[in-house]
Amino acid sequence: MDLFTDERNIVHIRVQQRNGRKCVTSIHGIAPDLDLKKILKYLKKAYSTNGNIVNHTEHGDIIQLQGDQRRNVYDSLIDWKIADKEDIRVHGG
Repeated sequence: MDLFTDERNIVHIRVQQRNGRKCVTSIHGIAPDLDLKKILKYLKKAYSTNGNIVNHTEHGDIIQLQGDQRRNVYDSLIDWKIADKEDIRVHGG
């Protein structure tokens, strides 16, 4: 396997500050063959939060969740075998 032709999907988890103490967690880079609506449904139910799917011109479909859910999403993606630890990048302080 050549190091430069390795086509792995890197999942990016970011948190964006809105106003005051409110923030939004966004997840993109999940494999396109997976059902994002089901993933969103399970994340919302598991962590008692709200969210939606936004279509971005550059990044494709992005899952957005209310609040800082970086740790929860990271753990869930690994537990549900959606992505490996080395394929997930968590951004934000």
